Amino acid sequence: MIRLSKLTDYAIVVMSEMARHVGTVHTVTHLAERTGVPAPTVAKLMKALTPAGLTTSHRGAAGGYALSRTADAISIAEIITALDGPIALTACVEGADSQCGVERMCPMRGGWEKVNRAIRGALEQVTLADMMGPATWPDIDLANNESAPTRRAV
Repeated sequence: MIRLSKLTDYAIVVMSEMARHVGTVHTVTHLAERTGVPAPTVAKLMKALTPAGLTTSHRGAAGGYALSRTADAISIAEIITALDGPIALTACVEGADSQCGVERMCPMRGGWEKVNRAIRGALEQVTLADMMGPATWPDIDLANNESAPTRRAV
């Protein structure tokens, strides 16, 4: 199973909240209250997202954090890379810091990079704005235990 870290999941939640209020500088405390993500975790996120160029920090009495770009200009791939490092299924990834002991004779050498590029490419096509789309749930007719054809936003 491919699974993102909780930190990346939290980053998408926090950044979505920031994107809902464009032009606002958000404090760690405010973001924690609005998202339910603990304040120490929000602070940790901001320390990773700001050097990655995804958020900007503002000093002073009215300081805090803001998105560096609009939600439709931030890819999910960028967020994952900022928090989890290079997007890859295996350690066999171009430019990885770790060296594999059997790299020279590995029959899969280069093969996994093709898979890694495909996944990276797909994640680059999904933006923070895409993740913020309204959630919809089917209306359920409890009397007949059937789903109605209309959907409602939550």
